[in-house]
This record gives sequence, structure tokens and C-alpha cells, in this order.
Amino acid sequence: MDNKLSLPAIILAAGKSARFWPLNARHKSLLKIMGKPLIWYTINALREIGIGDIIIIQGPSRDIEIELNPFNLKNINYAIQPQADGMSGAMFAAQAFIKSGQFIVVHAHSVDCASICVQLFQKSLATKSKIILAGQETTEPWLYGCARFDGDRLQEIVEKPIAGAQPSNIKIIGAYLLDISYFDYLKKVRGTVHFNKEFEAAISVCAAQNDVRLVLLEKNYPTISFKYPWHLFNAQKYLFDKFLTQSQIDPSAQIAKNAIIEGNVFLGANCRIYEGAVIKGPCYIGANSIIGNNSVVRGYCNLEENSLVGALCETARVIFQSNVHVHSGYLGDSIFDSGMRVGAGAITANVRFDRSSIFARVQKEQNGIKAISPVDTGLTSLGTIIGANSKIGVRTTFMPGRFIGNNCRISPGQVIMHNLEDNNII
Repeated sequence: MDNKLSLPAIILAAGKSARFWPLNARHKSLLKIMGKPLIWYTINALREIGIGDIIIIQGPSRDIEIELNPFNLKNINYAIQPQADGMSGAMFAAQAFIKSGQFIVVHAHSVDCASICVQLFQKSLATKSKIILAGQETTEPWLYGCARFDGDRLQEIVEKPIAGAQPSNIKIIGAYLLDISYFDYLKKVRGTVHFNKEFEAAISVCAAQNDVRLVLLEKNYPTISFKYPWHLFNAQKYLFDKFLTQSQIDPSAQIAKNAIIEGNVFLGANCRIYEGAVIKGPCYIGANSIIGNNSVVRGYCNLEENSLVGALCETARVIFQSNVHVHSGYLGDSIFDSGMRVGAGAITANVRFDRSSIFARVQKEQNGIKAISPVDTGLTSLGTIIGANSKIGVRTTFMPGRFIGNNCRISPGQVIMHNLEDNNII
């Protein structure tokens, strides 16, 4: 069967992403991997399956539109969601662009949405149902909208259920095939529940009156969750494995004779690789970046433009946004937002003594109550995640899974045992 869909698509890109702190100074879909924001990859995935017209819902700052403008994308319409009133508010902002028939809805970070959208459409053709959702088994149903269903018929979505009282362990994946009639149900529930639950409530009302189906993905089917900042590593690996399949070295790159480059490595324009440096791919190193003498950059490292890895530094499985400068030390399994500066001798401890799973303290919401709570990351290797424009003094050491906010200052020689909120000084 031809997997091309001649449908419009709505991309949701206006949320505040509180749980993605400290990488939420702007919309999380604007974080870059291999020189492009995540939302670009989502658009590309939709184009791969034939979707032409795309409506992007953004916030009043129009940051999405500004970031995408240099890419000269065609058939993109932008709508403004004037206030943070959930997915339902985004849908109302998009309604003027949907005139009839079915349409796709995805989140802006849904870089892996192509095959799921095709499955939704195939299910619609097979069942004649106009509204199709995708679900997958999860061990953390309280983080998601969970499905109550009978066979492949959806009965209800329970948004972020109380732990132990969820209707199933099937979470709803953030890709939806909807019909123009959905807007009528959305209007019916408007104001009857909290706005964060209106989108799902409208689907539940529709399912009670119509044939709404569920595509159940296999438990091991690769999907990318994007609830917390460490989930960016999953998106990076997916995109590296898909797009970084061979080395690409710009002719203007300057590479010392005794530097070693192995595996799939991208070197952008005017990169400089100094004597004794070792780069072991897969690695992406953006334009105008510098890898200093006797430094090591290895294994799924993403260094955006104007990055500097100083002499005698080892980086492993890190994600740097643009204009990040680091010096000697060890930086592993860590994410640094734009404009970061890290002094010489800094160490990110990325493994616990007992080698068990690392917990991180993040913002959680349960039953409408927000609190900072420890969350099991499910990772046995996780360093530190630091927000934009923070400055880290020499010989600073970070314990595993600690987060530093935006615009922070840490004086030399500190051992960071706890998170540091935005705009703080130690």
C-alpha cells in the first residue's frame, strides 16, 4: 500500500514544558540536534509520508516561526495560541485552517511520528472509523493519558490517572488522526473540566457516541517519550542513527596530521581539530567549533556551532547547544544549553557507586498539584543538565543527575550535590 497521506497536519508547539527544566528557556522543540531544531525533523517526518499542508501552533513570542524562517519551508501556516490553555486552546487556534475531513495532530518534538501516522491512517481505512489513536504499554501510566478500551475500540482517556487507579497500562501516544467533527466535541467540553484535560475529554465524549479506534503498538516498538530533559538523549540517538550514516567533513575544516577521526563524524565549516585530538563517532561537530590538543570526543556527541572543547578534555555522549565552551576535565552523559561556560578541571560524575538507576528531582504534577519530586530516570549513566548562559568555575564537580538552571554562577571548587534554580549563585 502507498504510505503517502494527503491530509493536513497540526503541530503543537506552544506549551511551556515545565517538566523539561532547565532546558525550557524556550520551547523544547527548538533544541538542536545536528544543526536543526527538533521541530524541523518532525516536519521532515510528515513530509516523508506525503503531508503537504502543515499548521504550527506557537506562542505569542513567535519563537518557532523565527527559528524556522531560515529553512524556507513551504506550505507552513502559523497560528498563535495567545495564552497557555492546554492542547484544547491550541486546537481552537488551528481550527480556522481545517475546513473539512480528517487531519493529523502531533507534538512538535515527534521526530519519529511518520510510521505511527501511517498506521493510524491504515486503521481508519480498514475500520471506516474517522478518529484513530495510538497506544503503547507503559510502566508509568500516571505520566500520560491512559486508555480504557475494549479490543481496539477506545472507550475513554483518563488523563494522568492516580497511581494504582489507572484504567489500563496503555498510554496514549502523542500522534492523533482526528476528524473535523472533533471540534464540535471540543466545544461541548470547553470549561467543564480543567483546560489541561479538555483535549482528552473531547475524545472521550466522542468515543462514547462514535466508533473511535486504537492502534496498539508493540511493547518494544521504538517510540520517543519527551517528558523530561534526559529524554533528549533518546531523540538524539534516533536522529543520529537515521541521518548520520557516513562521515562528512567540510573542506574548510583544519585537522592536525596526528589527530584521529574514526566512525561517522560530521565536521562543519571552519572547524579546527588540534594535535593529538581523538574523535570517535558517531559525532556531530558544528561550524566554527574547536577541539583542543589531546582531547577526546566520543560516542554520540552533538556539539552545535561555535563549540569549544579545550585541551585535555574528554566528552562522552554529550549534547551541547550553540556557543558552549568547556576546558580540561571529564563531561559525560550531560546536556549544556546555549552560551554555557565551564572552567578547567570540571567533572560530571555520571554513574552511582552502586551502579543503580539515577534519580533526578523534577517538577511533577499529580491530581492538579505541582511539586518538585525525585523521579527514576531509568538510566544508570546520567551526568548533569545545565541551562543557558550559566558559568561554571574551575574544578567544579557534579554528582549524577543534578540540574543547574539558566543564568547561574558557580564559583571554583564546588561539589554540586543538589539542583540549583535559575538565576542563582553559589
